[in-house]
Amino acid sequence: MKQATAEELTALLRQRESAIESIKGLFSAKIRGGLIPIASRVEGAVYYRRPNALRLRGFTPVGGELFELVQVDDQYKLRLPTMGRVLAGRQSDMGEMGKLARPFQLSVWAMGGLLGTGSIAKGETVKLVEDGERYRLDVSGPPGDQTKRPVLQRRLWFDRHNLLVVQEERLGSNGEVEATIRYEDFRPIDDGAVEPVAAHAPAPGRLLRPFKISLEDGRGQGSVQVTFHEIIPNQALKAEELGHIS
Repeated sequence: MKQATAEELTALLRQRESAIESIKGLFSAKIRGGLIPIASRVEGAVYYRRPNALRLRGFTPVGGELFELVQVDDQYKLRLPTMGRVLAGRQSDMGEMGKLARPFQLSVWAMGGLLGTGSIAKGETVKLVEDGERYRLDVSGPPGDQTKRPVLQRRLWFDRHNLLVVQEERLGSNGEVEATIRYEDFRPIDDGAVEPVAAHAPAPGRLLRPFKISLEDGRGQGSVQVTFHEIIPNQALKAEELGHIS
C-alpha cells in the first residue's frame, strides 16, 4: 500500500482539479425513493468549464426534456419544462427552489468527483486518518460562530493502492451526514481509452475519472446512481453548450 501525508493528498486533489479545464459527458441515472420527483430514470448530459460554469440536462429515455440546470459563479437557473417552471437566483440562497433544492444540490455534489471540484479550498484545514486499506482525509471549514472550532464539512476516503478518492461524505452544520458518495469504475479519459483501472497504481500522469457514481441521501430520502457512457475532457465548449442564466 502507498504511503502519503495530508499535504501530499491535498496536492494530489489540486493537481486532479487543475487537469480539467472543461468536460462534456453523457450519462444515465437511476433515481430511487422519489429524490427527484420528475422521473426515476434519466438520460443526461453534463457540460463544465473551469472554474465554476456547470450545466446539467436531463431527458426521458425517449428524448423528452426533463430539466436544465445552469450554474455560473453564485447564480443558478433551473428550468423544468414538464412542470412549466423556471427558477433562478443565488446558489447561496436556493429557498425559492423549495423541495427541488435538495435533489439538485445532491446532483451537483455527485458531479464533483468527476469534475475534480472537491479539492481543498482556501481556509479549509485537513486531518489525515489511516482507515485500514484506505486513507481518510477529514476536511474542516472555518470555525463556527458559537464553538469557535473548525467545522467538519466532508470526509474523503482514498484507496491506498492507487490514491484515488473512492468515497466521500458531505456533512451539515450539525455534524450529520448529508450525503454519502461512492466513486467506482475509474477509467482514463485523456487518450480515448476506456478500459477500467485495476486496483494497482495507475500510470503517472493519466487523467482518470469515475464512470460510476452512487449517492445515498443522508436524510433517507433516496439514492442516485450515475453511469457515464462518454466523457470528453479539455475541448473548447461553445457558449450554447454551457447555457445561459438570464
